[in-house]
Amino acid sequence: MSDAVPWPFAGRVAGLIAGSHPLADSYHLDHLAANLASIVPRANALVTAETRLPLPGDPDVVLVSRKEWVERNIASFRHILAPAEQRLIESNEISAAVGRRMVAAETGALLGFLSRRVLGQYELVLPTGDDGDSIAFVGSNILAMERSNQLRPAEFRMWIALHEAAHRAQFVGVPWLRGHFLSLVERMVSAVQPSRFGRTRSLMNRAMTARRDGSRFLDERGLMGLFATPEQSEVLDEIQGLMSLLEGHGHVVMDRIGERLLTSQARMAALLKARRADPRTAAFLRLTGLEMKIRQYELGEAFVLAVEREAGWSALDRAWVKPSNLPTATEIEDPLRWLARTD
Repeated sequence: MSDAVPWPFAGRVAGLIAGSHPLADSYHLDHLAANLASIVPRANALVTAETRLPLPGDPDVVLVSRKEWVERNIASFRHILAPAEQRLIESNEISAAVGRRMVAAETGALLGFLSRRVLGQYELVLPTGDDGDSIAFVGSNILAMERSNQLRPAEFRMWIALHEAAHRAQFVGVPWLRGHFLSLVERMVSAVQPSRFGRTRSLMNRAMTARRDGSRFLDERGLMGLFATPEQSEVLDEIQGLMSLLEGHGHVVMDRIGERLLTSQARMAALLKARRADPRTAAFLRLTGLEMKIRQYELGEAFVLAVEREAGWSALDRAWVKPSNLPTATEIEDPLRWLARTD
């Protein structure tokens, strides 16, 4: 089947938003690439010792531009949505042509925004059908962050490498985790069902109620949560619980190693926290559902620290035993409940 969604258009939209950066073609990128290639194996070893999750070998280290990062992620979206593309655009709520352009424009806008901010991405988790084991770093964003905040390059690069190595430990060190994550994505997409006017009417009523009561029309899941069916909402809760655990665990590991090795750890952590909380991007985060990801960092970190405080660091190993041991979204906010269930 040919693509139902015009993905090249998504790439063009993303490119307009991503823009270019003066350092994108800098000779400094060659030094950065070589530097990261030597840093990542060390980060890998440090994370292995901290988490006790086995990390065989080292990942490929790839330095990409914003445009290349967008292209890699569009490939992921194409793979995710392929089974549901036809059903999405055959919905009678909007014309097929408008539907195709809307999906592409929204995806492109999201990726363009993210491409300006992302520093690194562990790519085995990307559902593209490719089992490659690599970490991609957006070179110009790293150099810009270092310069604008006068960060120590060696420390900052190690710090972000630790974060991606922590995610690699989760998806490589826990053999069933990637398959489980992809099964959730597949369930989410397979639940896409075109509707006529029932959902539109329901959303209009919800908007009117929110306006009258002064309540929020969009929750932290953004448009994704707004249009989710009841079945999709259940899967979203599972995904949110899983990602909260992974983000929280990754951040605690990254910060804990950083506190021992990096003198600028506290300042770097404060900078990234302020960056995530930037009010200039709050509306976009809420609209796209990325507000949920910000909450995942916060709730996940609180969950991990609470479990460690109550039962010790080794208690977190229960989560890696089998999928049913993963905390639910509710348990992320109630660590004692999860500890009691998995004891």
